[in-house]
Amino acid sequence: MKKFLLFITTGVLISCGGVKKTQEALNSGNYQLAMNKAIKNLRDNKTKKGNQEYVLLLEEAFAKNQQRELEQINFLKKDGNPANLEKIYNSYVSLRNLQNQIKPLLPLPIYDENRNASFQFKDYANAIVNTKEELANYLYDNAVQLSKNAVNKQDYRAAYEDFAYLLKINPGFKDATKRMEEARLQGQDYVKVALYNATEQIIPQRLEDALLDFNTYGINDFWTQYHANPLDNINYDYEMALDFQNIFISPEQVTEKQLVKEKIVKDGFEYVLDKNGNVAKDSLGNDIKVDKLKTVRCDFYRFTQSKTAEIGAKISFTDLKTNQVINSYPLSSGFAFEHVYASHSGDKRALEQDLINLLAVKSVPFPSNEQMVFDAGEDLKLRLKEIVKKHQFN
Repeated sequence: MKKFLLFITTGVLISCGGVKKTQEALNSGNYQLAMNKAIKNLRDNKTKKGNQEYVLLLEEAFAKNQQRELEQINFLKKDGNPANLEKIYNSYVSLRNLQNQIKPLLPLPIYDENRNASFQFKDYANAIVNTKEELANYLYDNAVQLSKNAVNKQDYRAAYEDFAYLLKINPGFKDATKRMEEARLQGQDYVKVALYNATEQIIPQRLEDALLDFNTYGINDFWTQYHANPLDNINYDYEMALDFQNIFISPEQVTEKQLVKEKIVKDGFEYVLDKNGNVAKDSLGNDIKVDKLKTVRCDFYRFTQSKTAEIGAKISFTDLKTNQVINSYPLSSGFAFEHVYASHSGDKRALEQDLINLLAVKSVPFPSNEQMVFDAGEDLKLRLKEIVKKHQFN
C-alpha cells in the first residue's frame, strides 16, 4: 500500500512540475515553449482530468502568441523594408503549423466551465503564397545583384545562400538553379597543390601519389577545391606546398646479444639397488627407478636487425594574389624497422620456451630506402590530413 501511495504522489509531483514549467514559459512570454509542452502532454491523453491545466494554458498561450505574431507582421509590413519579408513569411508559416498541431486534438473539453477550449483559427494560405512570391522575387533580385556587383568571393557565397533558400521555399523559380551554380563556382577558393623535394633522397612515386590524393582525405569543405594537377582554365587563389626538407635513413644494423643459460634437467633414470646389490622392488613387486638429473648449458644468440627513417617537411599556404605566405606548419614523421631472430650453441633444453620460439625465426632482407621513406610517409599523410582539414582560408 505504501508503494502504491508513493507512486501516486510521485506522479502528481511530476505532473505539477510540468504544469509549473509550462506556466512559467507562458508568463515569461515564451508562448511557443508553453504550447509545445501543453500539446505534448495533451497528445498523450487529452481527456485526463489531470491535464485540464494544460488545456487552459494552451488556450491562453495560443491566443497571446497569435496576437503578438500578427502585430509583429503588421509592423514589419508598415516598415516597408523588403528585407523583412523572410520574417513575415516564417511567421505566417509558424502560425499555420501551430494550428495544424492543435487541430487533431480538438475538441479539448474544459470540464469545470462546461465548454470546449476556443482557438480562433485563421486561413493563412493566401498570405503565405503571396508573401512567398514577394520573398522569392526579393531573394532572386538581391542574389542577382550580389553576383553582378561582387567584389569578393564572400559576395558570391552570400548570393549562393540566397538562391539556395529561394529554391527551398520555391523550387524551380526562374533560372535560380543555374545562377546558384554559377555563384558557387565563383565563390570557391581554388588551391593548387605542389610537392617539392630539397633532399638527396628519392621520394617514392606511390608516396607522392598518396600524399596528393585528396579524395582519400575526407575533406568536407564546400567552398574549397584542391587540385594536385592544376587546370589551365582556372585562376588559382592559393598554393599549398609540401616541402620535403630532409630525409635521414640510418645504416642497416645487426646487433648481437649472447645469453648463457643453464638448467638441471632429467636425463634418463637408474634403478635403486638394495643392500645386496639387487634391484629394489616396491610393494607391488615393480622395479624402483629414480630420475637421473643433469646440468645442461646453452649459449643463446639474439640478433636484432634495425633500420630507421626520419622525414622533416613543411607545409605552407601562399596567397597567389599577393604572393605572400599566409600560414606554414612543420611536419615530421619517422619509421623504425626492427626484426629479431636467434641461434644457439649447446643443449636447447636449458632455454625457456620464449627463447626456443625465437630459434624458429630467421633473418630477413632489410627494407629498401624507398620502402623506408614510404612507410615514414604514411604517418606524414595523417598529419597532413589534419592540417588541411583545420586550415581555413577565409
